[in-house]
Amino acid sequence: MFGDIFNILGQQGPDAWFDTATQLALNIARGADGDPNPEPIERQRLEELAPLVGRHVDALLGVASEPRITAVNRSALTSAALAQWRPLIAPLVASPSAAPTSGEELEPDANNMMAQMASTLGPLFTGFQMGSVAGHFSERAWSLAALPLPRDDDARLLVVNNLASFAEAWTLEHDEVYVFALAQEFVASLVLTQPGTGDALRALLIDAVREATNAQGDLLTRLQSIVNPEDLTSFINNPEALLDGIEMPEETDATRAINAAASVLLAFFDAAAHEITEAILGPRPALVEAYRRHRHSDARGEDAAAALFGISNQGTHHEQAHEFVATLQRAHTLKVFDALLRVDGLPSAAELNGPDAWYERVTNSPLA
Repeated sequence: MFGDIFNILGQQGPDAWFDTATQLALNIARGADGDPNPEPIERQRLEELAPLVGRHVDALLGVASEPRITAVNRSALTSAALAQWRPLIAPLVASPSAAPTSGEELEPDANNMMAQMASTLGPLFTGFQMGSVAGHFSERAWSLAALPLPRDDDARLLVVNNLASFAEAWTLEHDEVYVFALAQEFVASLVLTQPGTGDALRALLIDAVREATNAQGDLLTRLQSIVNPEDLTSFINNPEALLDGIEMPEETDATRAINAAASVLLAFFDAAAHEITEAILGPRPALVEAYRRHRHSDARGEDAAAALFGISNQGTHHEQAHEFVATLQRAHTLKVFDALLRVDGLPSAAELNGPDAWYERVTNSPLA
């Protein structure tokens, strides 16, 4: 049996893990409704509002940008998410040890045999995990702004059907939801495509992503321990048992650093979107409350996506980040956050509770 398995795995290329992720993710994203394209009238309204929102975003951050937006379905956002995540995950996909090829004798030692199998299956486990997460991420997410990761291009995608579902669920006008989502995505795109900001985020993610893969390492260790037919039969009949007792790593300096940066970025994107929406349409208290609840209820897809990168989408650091942004907004307006366009703009974990310290550092920076 294992010889046949190794022969199959040995025929797969180095990108098999990503192909697996893509196939699984798109299958999940299509869902029970087949993932229809957005209605033309909704897409057109989004495109009509984009230039107006874009001018407000440019004025806030002091830049000039093209207010391009693409209305997409869940599958398109899933594909974009996979493309964004791939370079961050790929370095941690360990190259499988040489699997026996056709005609080659399988090492008879059971421990060695299972070690070879676990090493070979490791990247595919990553593919299954990434694919499942990406597919569920797009079930609710409006855009890539739901996860503050560096971007290599300025493509701006909005899942119109998800926006419409949110508006209808909370009895909100479609225009107010569209303006908010456009502002959020435009601000996120401007910040996360900056080379300096992207480099700073990648530096924080290197250690955080590595620690987030500790659970996978535990899985492989357990798989290597299955050395007799009785254990193999139990595993095949109940594969979920492999997960029993596995916990996510404790909070570390690396996760505290990425959580501080990510939570402040998200809080700024939201604050900017609310400010721009109010400037265009007037106060929208119902939208503010609806979005707050949306972020904290049934957000398993977004939360699981964040966890891939060692980021926690829930917790007290998000409350601290909200207060961090609100404090600086009251004292200096949101324009102070143009510092996030620079390599030294991200706040540290220590600065999360000291917004004044961050303000002093970024305003006195040689890059300011």
